[in-house]
Amino acid sequence: MDKNKLIFVVDDDSFMTSLIVKSFSSEDFRVESFDYGEDCLQAMDKMKPDLIILDYYFTKPGQKVMNGMEILDKIRSRYPDIYIVMLSGQEKGEVVLELARKGINDYVIKDNNLINNLNTSVKELLDAKS
Repeated sequence: MDKNKLIFVVDDDSFMTSLIVKSFSSEDFRVESFDYGEDCLQAMDKMKPDLIILDYYFTKPGQKVMNGMEILDKIRSRYPDIYIVMLSGQEKGEVVLELARKGINDYVIKDNNLINNLNTSVKELLDAKS
């Protein structure tokens, strides 16, 4: 597998982001992280990632920010071929179904197995692409 793949991590939880970035950087991936989807979309004007790890729920005190579903729609409309793995703490079936309909490639729940599950998902998707 080409270890030089670019992964975007979009999550407003700085602990979660640093955990994911550290995990994938040690695997020789190039990793860029963003606190909010708006920042990710702006960066995509300059560079195109091979895969995006996108959180579902965002909050920013005193400001309205797009949630993962809205960001997903914007990414899909501009870049339909980029792999997207959605992260979420919720396990509601209808949310997962809606995300699947909108074209996510995988859904990983934020639990104790997050890094292992994310590693498996990312490697399977990027292996399929190379």
